[in-house]
Amino acid sequence: MVTLIGMGSGKWEALSAQAQQAVRSAGLVFGAKRLLAGLPPECTARQFALYQPADILETLAQNPGQDAAVLYSGDTGFYSGASGLLTPLRALGIPARVYPGVSSIQLLSAALGRPWQDWKLVSAHGCACDPVAECMMNRSVFFLTGGTETPASLCQKLTDAGMGEAHGVVGENLGTEAETIRYGSAAELAGQSFAPLSVLLVENFDLPQLRAPGFPDESFIRSEVPMTKQEVRAAALAKLAVMPTDTLWDVGAGTGSVSVELALAAPKGRVYAVECEPDACELIRKNRAKFHACNLILIEGRAPDVLADLPAPDAVFIGGTKGGMEAVLDEVLGKNPNARICISAIALETLGAAIAALTARGLTAEVTQIAVSRTKPAGRLHLLMANNPIFLITGTRK
Repeated sequence: MVTLIGMGSGKWEALSAQAQQAVRSAGLVFGAKRLLAGLPPECTARQFALYQPADILETLAQNPGQDAAVLYSGDTGFYSGASGLLTPLRALGIPARVYPGVSSIQLLSAALGRPWQDWKLVSAHGCACDPVAECMMNRSVFFLTGGTETPASLCQKLTDAGMGEAHGVVGENLGTEAETIRYGSAAELAGQSFAPLSVLLVENFDLPQLRAPGFPDESFIRSEVPMTKQEVRAAALAKLAVMPTDTLWDVGAGTGSVSVELALAAPKGRVYAVECEPDACELIRKNRAKFHACNLILIEGRAPDVLADLPAPDAVFIGGTKGGMEAVLDEVLGKNPNARICISAIALETLGAAIAALTARGLTAEVTQIAVSRTKPAGRLHLLMANNPIFLITGTRK
């Protein structure tokens, strides 16, 4: 029998009675040196500072008939190496059982005196991790850290993305006599050093509530720069079929209203807002900050000149090209022939040019015309006031 045991913080006293008995009765005990050091003197089993499944299996094969205990830090079901050993044990027909331990998230929750059921759980220990995307999507995110990712490095990434005011809590050496809880903003924590055994909780209280596309027009900071209206934005995002991990371009971004909607719809992706007018670029910066659209990257300059260095897009919204539509399409399709494209047009001439440009490049052009009227109070009456009709032209590969 092989027993896989979560040892929590590594203290013998934290193990359940069943887990303690399993260790005492085992002939072989495996685990990291730190965990083996926490065993009591009466544990006389042969101890091996091994934790890789292949090494453990090889040692088991060399010692047939021996019961074994394998120690893991934290809980066996929470980003643990236990699952990597269970599968080959079962494949070899070796009986195995699991005794869970107290995880670091439980220890931090207890130290803070707060429940953790609403926290998003993320591992940055040996795993690819995008803390900006996680904190854009969730108000409270718990990070396991380790290796190259520390609480400070994660907080630095948040700070660089404009989320330096997010509230952070770092738990060091949880469950031990050296336990320490530190508080601060992400910007403050980014400049500090922490113990190797640390976890991070980030709470972004200013995070706007994620919702379906189509924020009210008055939500955006505006000026005389033209802005794509609410109903058109919602329709455009539907046409583009935005996925959370998409790389997106907004060419002729104007106030950045479409760019912001794209960024919030693709929190694990990147949005490149291309704009050449200085006053519009300033509005994009302001709206990016207002909506915490940290994955929105402003590209200042005229398209297509500034598109060459951008990554290949999954989808592109074209709101204005100042006469360079064909060159923009060539740049888009040159990077991704299957990119999803939506062009916005208000003038009939632009509509015709868009259809011609798409069909000339082997795409089928589909045109949707959106005419929106909104009520305006007039005394006791409500009158409908029409906005300019807008054409959305999408291009799909035949």
